[in-house]
Amino acid sequence: MTNMEFWEFRSDVAGMDIVGYRVEATDGHIGKIDESSKEAGAGYVVVDTGPWIFGKKVLIPAGMVSRVDATEETVHIDRTKEDIKNAPEFDENNYREPEYRDKLSGYYGPGL
Repeated sequence: MTNMEFWEFRSDVAGMDIVGYRVEATDGHIGKIDESSKEAGAGYVVVDTGPWIFGKKVLIPAGMVSRVDATEETVHIDRTKEDIKNAPEFDENNYREPEYRDKLSGYYGPGL
């Protein structure tokens, strides 16, 4: 997966409004989508983990969305709960900046 693809939603997800959907990691529920961006080459979801990680928010690159079930309003992420729990701290002031996305690319990338 190229860096550009890493930050792009699959074509069948790109037109959907998924804010408010439940989020499932490969091994269980992790929260709900608080925000979503479909910006070309910079797509992401911000997941509010609620009480699971003490109200922590995490930013997940769009390329980690493996599928969306519109009927169940559920987004499936291609990572484990532990991967998401250990992700770099959500930076509310800089999460739209390329440098922050580069840091996340390094974490979520193939070496994870």
